[in-house]
Amino acid sequence: MQTISSFDFTGHKVLVRVDFNVPMDKNGNVTDDTRIRGALPTINAILNGGGSVVLMSHLGRPKGTVDLKYSTKPVVPALEKLL
Repeated sequence: MQTISSFDFTGHKVLVRVDFNVPMDKNGNVTDDTRIRGALPTINAILNGGGSVVLMSHLGRPKGTVDLKYSTKPVVPALEKLL
């Protein structure tokens, strides 16, 4: 059985689909970082294994149109703090 710890990530870029559809207050601050913390073991395993990570997520349901209220940009400070 393969696990994330059995891979050699050295020099590889890894695309990871994460669920960062997190609740935020009216100022765009993350109010519950549970989903972000849940992704940390995978992210850290790749980074500590010498790889780099490209995270892919969504926020809300924009119904096929660009709407800045669905931007994941406000999640970045919460992720940076936890990393």
